[in-house]
Amino acid sequence: MQTLDNPQANSAQPVDTTIHRRKTRPVKVGDITIGGGYPVVVQSMINEDTLDIEGSVNAIRTLHEAGCEIVRVTVPSMAHAKALSEIKAKLTQNYQAVPLVADVHHNGMKIALEVAKHVDKVRINPGLYVFEKPKSDRTEYTETEFNEIGLKIRETLEPLVISLRDQGKAMRIGVNHGSLAERMLFTYGDTPEGMVESALEFIRICESLDFQNIVISLKASRVPVMLAAYRLMVSKMNELGMDYPLHLGVTEAGDGEYGRIKSTAGIGTLLADGIGDTIRVSLTESPIKEIPVCYSILQALGLRKTMVEYVACPSCGRTLFNLEDVLHEVREATKHLTGLDIAVMGCIVNGPGEMADADYGYVGKQPGYISLYRGREEIKKVPEAQGVEELIRLIKSDGLWLEPEE
Repeated sequence: MQTLDNPQANSAQPVDTTIHRRKTRPVKVGDITIGGGYPVVVQSMINEDTLDIEGSVNAIRTLHEAGCEIVRVTVPSMAHAKALSEIKAKLTQNYQAVPLVADVHHNGMKIALEVAKHVDKVRINPGLYVFEKPKSDRTEYTETEFNEIGLKIRETLEPLVISLRDQGKAMRIGVNHGSLAERMLFTYGDTPEGMVESALEFIRICESLDFQNIVISLKASRVPVMLAAYRLMVSKMNELGMDYPLHLGVTEAGDGEYGRIKSTAGIGTLLADGIGDTIRVSLTESPIKEIPVCYSILQALGLRKTMVEYVACPSCGRTLFNLEDVLHEVREATKHLTGLDIAVMGCIVNGPGEMADADYGYVGKQPGYISLYRGREEIKKVPEAQGVEELIRLIKSDGLWLEPEE
């Protein structure tokens, strides 16, 4: 505890506020790298039927232009797999190459082998890749039965692993809490342990074939289950000397405000602990609406800086102007910039102290006037009606202004 009688108490070491990310191997997906210390990658998935070539190309391009760095498409049949060849060609010809991931489910070996020729990564779900028809009268899973299915999984997975390995492409082993294989449910229960063991079984097959271009996900629709599964996976990988990157997400998060809060609670919590190399926010909305949420999570944690960071007090009886309206005006005028911190503070009490780390400050210091700051230095006092205009002029004078695109 700090006291006036003990000057040494005030010389404590500063707290480290940096997020130290877990060290992982780099995994290339097209021209994007997941893990290996690279920035956390943003992903999403199109809603279009992959057989709709033009619709899929347009949807992929729209997502990519909005900041989505890797785009996933669903591939439920061989016809869909072959359509990826034309989709990729049209993207390259009319736009640019976009890193693509194919989602393969339900006994998908032949489909996966075909689509692996056309995409940069194949996502498989261990609970569905070799589908086990549940038996309603089953009371146990014998060791022999467990191992027999394990051999069938290896036989089915091996050709895909070899194909991806030889092409220098990637695989996501995407476990889903809602689709664990029956034998995993009987052996481990409907638990994070079952999710982790399901992933490890597939990882070991890949490693035995000298393939390590792998990304792992363990998604659940309940945040506590998702958190427990990822944390247990990290613990197990640490024990086994594995360093695979992790794809984070709360699956089926829903829509609206709660869907965003739910996703942020799960993804943000793990990222704050240094866990996670790529993320997807799964909303029951247009996929393009997922991208701003992803970047907002990353920006809030200091992991990516892709927009202006606004610092603003919540307003109180000391506030000298309509803080909500002014913040909106400042945001609308500067939201196209990147890499800046701008503070909008309602009074001098919260002003200079609370906004000490901001690049620029807009502070109500006396009725009808605004004080503009560069860092901690007050630059000028201007009439409130000219506040936003003068803020822009100050940013321009520092050579940090860019004109917004039409």
